[in-house]
Amino acid sequence: MPEKMLQNKCSHSKALPAGVCSFCNSSAPDKLLDICFDFINKHLLETICYEDRLTGKLSLNPGLTLPLEICERLLSVRTNSCTSVHSHFVNIFRDTNSTRLKRVRLRKSKIQDSDLEILLKHRLVELEICRASDLTRNCIKYITKYGASLLSLTIEDCPKIFPSNIYSKLDLSNDPFCNNYIFLTPNLKRFAMRGFSQIQPKFYMTLLTMVPRITHLDLSSCGDLGSFNYTDHLIHLTSLVLYNVDNLELLVDAICELKNLRHLDVSQSRDDHGIYEKPSKVLRTLVQSLPKLTSLDISGTNLAGRGVAETTNGHVSDIPGLSSRVNNPLQYLGLYETSHDACLRHDIPAKLIAGNANEEQILVAAVAYLDRTDMLQKVMNELFHMFRFENVVHVGQALNIVLEAMGRHLDERHIQISGSATLFYVVKGTGRELHDDMKVKRRIITALLNGMTVHKNDDTMMRNGCLTLCQFKIPMDVLFDYERLVNILLHSVHGMAQESFVQRIGIYLLNSLACQVDGFQKVKLGELGAIDKMMWLITERLGRNICDDVLEVAWSTMWNVTDETPLNCLKFLENKGMEFFLSCLEKFPDKEELLRNMMGLLGNVAEVTELRHYLIRPEYLSVFSRLLDSTSDGIEVSYNAAGVISHIASDGEEVWTVTDPPRNYVLSKMIEAIERWDLNSPRNINYRSFEPILYLVTVSHTPACQHWAVWALANLTTVYADKYCALVEKEGGLPLLEELIQHPSPPQRVKDLAAIVIDNCRKFHEASLDG
Repeated sequence: MPEKMLQNKCSHSKALPAGVCSFCNSSAPDKLLDICFDFINKHLLETICYEDRLTGKLSLNPGLTLPLEICERLLSVRTNSCTSVHSHFVNIFRDTNSTRLKRVRLRKSKIQDSDLEILLKHRLVELEICRASDLTRNCIKYITKYGASLLSLTIEDCPKIFPSNIYSKLDLSNDPFCNNYIFLTPNLKRFAMRGFSQIQPKFYMTLLTMVPRITHLDLSSCGDLGSFNYTDHLIHLTSLVLYNVDNLELLVDAICELKNLRHLDVSQSRDDHGIYEKPSKVLRTLVQSLPKLTSLDISGTNLAGRGVAETTNGHVSDIPGLSSRVNNPLQYLGLYETSHDACLRHDIPAKLIAGNANEEQILVAAVAYLDRTDMLQKVMNELFHMFRFENVVHVGQALNIVLEAMGRHLDERHIQISGSATLFYVVKGTGRELHDDMKVKRRIITALLNGMTVHKNDDTMMRNGCLTLCQFKIPMDVLFDYERLVNILLHSVHGMAQESFVQRIGIYLLNSLACQVDGFQKVKLGELGAIDKMMWLITERLGRNICDDVLEVAWSTMWNVTDETPLNCLKFLENKGMEFFLSCLEKFPDKEELLRNMMGLLGNVAEVTELRHYLIRPEYLSVFSRLLDSTSDGIEVSYNAAGVISHIASDGEEVWTVTDPPRNYVLSKMIEAIERWDLNSPRNINYRSFEPILYLVTVSHTPACQHWAVWALANLTTVYADKYCALVEKEGGLPLLEELIQHPSPPQRVKDLAAIVIDNCRKFHEASLDG
């Protein structure tokens, strides 16, 4: 029976496999050790390594020595991250005096033969290499040279190590590395060789000759093993996995001789490959010949028979071949996708069953097949449907399995798609009580971002990921991995199909981020290319003469990105932003939302003293003046145009270097517009600071600037007193307004508006005290 299928003592997990219920202590903070390793992995050059400028290879900093536990953990963290283990990284472990390794597990690494030699020189006791496509036959030589200490060896999907053009027709006399053996590992206890379907039986005969002490053997997906009669010397074998092996009926007699077997797996995922002529007889023979058997997997076969019950000593079994185990039930039995729906039967002599009859069977199957992508994909679909219809009892266990599966199989598109779709329903409803916990949130978001990073050009994966992220609180829940999310969303905007759902939801998410993050993160958005991508979108829409929600949100995103962020305002101008503004205004003059967003952005630009000179051109000032008369979107467009003009005018008469339109004419027109606005108008705007407006309150040389500023404050403190009265007080606005009222130059109307603001703040303060 596999160790991972042992019973869990956690009360929440009932009869589920060990390790499934991992959310019982989810509220505990992340371990400092985990945080440190994650940081080091992402910042190797800033922490423990230096880089050879010629080769790019990494080495430990001089004088640094790392113990076994740290070396193995560092390698493990790297393997489980989105960054592959490659030659440059492996070079860290070249010096066996300053680093130590005993257990190495690599999945989808980009290492070469020489890198494997570096690792083997540590005299490993465990080596697992899966999907290392660059490793060649030279590895066999290194395994023999350094493999005396190996107790566990796994080789999976590494086709060049045992190339079929050589080993399908084995002739050891011509092999420069071998002499009647494949490799020498005399102390090996556990050996797994998976995915070599083209090699002939003679190879396995030679391979297994030199591993007499082996206790666990896994030859999954290794094609035809012949009669398997060359294993009679494996008297210590307790676990045998022959998943997706061909012609298994020919192996039954040899398997029956392995009397110490406790776990046997003869399951199949391929249709018609697990069909036996006399299934019940074969199963009965196996079970009765293996007295120590406690764990059996016959998934995908017909070995469970047709369901005709048999009675033994008064006990009934619905699986005829297992009638001898009625009084001694198996600890684990795999019945997933067996013929005639064996997992649905009532009297099954097993304590844990992998199947699809109910939630518990599906969860057991998921754990059992975590490393088998073809089987796991099917189980993941079962979990998806469970969550979709909210039929899940063990939510934490199921969620943990989904996250584990997505983490192990980042490159498997179907598992990522199924997993991300399941996470959508977890977050949306079924598992809401779990994802309210920050640690669980981070695991879910990290799994989504990992999958979206690897499959960023897959429309379905990106759609699932974006839809699920929309269920979280943006930006609060995603700030821990902010930069990576921004890069993914920018790719969805620029790298996905035009007018696709993914592009739309991506830009909406990006706009939400831009709207609610602080200055540092807004600057980062600009550095990562947000403005460039928005400009590209605008160019594309203008080229096709299309004004849609994407164009509007592109301008809205830039409005948010430039808010109180001069660097991004400059990027907008340097990317010919004003030209795009005029082009959009000319082509789509009646689009209210577009016009409001564009003028809001220009308001941000106008607030930056050093950039205002870009706006002092006749064609721009004429547009701003004309827009003062606009009634688009209520008062918003007219209000923003007045704001832009106020900031330009606040620099004095000498900066207004254009003669058409004249400065006095524009300011007079602005005052007329302000007086038309309803002071009780609701607003579609959000101020985080009044600093630019309060500056205008002090511009006594141009009362029109003060007029716009005090009207803005009066409107906001009247309509949204709870939000903005406190902000006026906090930023020192009241003394400035008092000074304005006492100053002789402002018109009475301006002073009256200032008094309204002061009165609103007084009433709010008194109400707060009464409350």
